[in-house]
Amino acid sequence: MEATLNFSTNIQLTLSQLAELARQLPQKDRAKLALMIIEEDEPMSKAELKAKIKEGLQDAKLHREGKIKLRTLTEFLADV
Repeated sequence: MEATLNFSTNIQLTLSQLAELARQLPQKDRAKLALMIIEEDEPMSKAELKAKIKEGLQDAKLHREGKIKLRTLTEFLADV
């Protein structure tokens, strides 16, 4: 059984230190870290947020109409 510890801190790392730590992670966790770094480059604008919400609502409508198949929660979480 693996224990998990959650804490918040402000640790400064150089890019090479971060890269070395990332190399020690399993491949799946390295991919998550890369996505987190990329996604937090810039905050989402109000217009981008509205567009994403609108797209999600459109996808939900198409799914209800049977025109598209959405991923299950299990499939989604497997990708995260």
